[in-house]
Amino acid sequence: MITALTADAEDVDRLVAELDAAKWELPTPSPGWTIKHQIAHLSATFRMAGLAASDAKAFGALAATLSPDFDANVRNAMAGYLAAPTEVLLGKWREERDRAIGALAAAPADQMVPWLVNPLPPAVLGMAGMMELFGHGQDIADALGVKPARTDRIQLIVAFAVRTWNFGYLARGEAQPDTEFRFELTAPSGALWAFGPEGAENRVTGDAVDFCLLVTRRRHRDDLDLAATGAAADHWMDIAQAYRGPAGEGRRPGQFV
Repeated sequence: MITALTADAEDVDRLVAELDAAKWELPTPSPGWTIKHQIAHLSATFRMAGLAASDAKAFGALAATLSPDFDANVRNAMAGYLAAPTEVLLGKWREERDRAIGALAAAPADQMVPWLVNPLPPAVLGMAGMMELFGHGQDIADALGVKPARTDRIQLIVAFAVRTWNFGYLARGEAQPDTEFRFELTAPSGALWAFGPEGAENRVTGDAVDFCLLVTRRRHRDDLDLAATGAAADHWMDIAQAYRGPAGEGRRPGQFV
């Protein structure tokens, strides 16, 4: 996980490392968010992860200041980073990234790390970080008109999304179906990754990169090489998300075609 998380963070860094001031202000597909917003959010997220993995008491004090308003918490966490000049923000992002990765690497594998809803193993928190990098990095890439290179490192993001399969229901206050899902996904290398009971009636199959785009809500299901079998799986494709909190607007069909 540490190797994959580091590589994914470096990929995002390369997207912004040489940008001039004007490009930092480019709008991204996330409404109201520029490239600068995306890096500010990642900086704030990695700061929290680094604190959680290195100083549980300090993290608890920070978490106690959060309000029930999820969007307000996100805005407040980003504010200090957004106020900084872009060259300062770039340095802050790198500091928060490196500190978090170092803290996660140092945390005992069998020691739970405090987090916003429930404590997590450090490996799972790192996988959540990879999911954040994938989604927000995709927004940056879309703003710049480039296509990120994806590798089999995304297997950890897929595994995280399978682990958090119920987040879409929680975000909408919907009851979870009393059924199991089978996921069969083709990796960038061509390998087949399978999760869940082989005989499950509800199945999601297709491209693993597209699966990650679905669960980060960076593409509409209509534009992805994914198929659902079973009514529950079909509905899940509509609401899938691998993060807690509001679903957001998602993306429109055909928006990137």
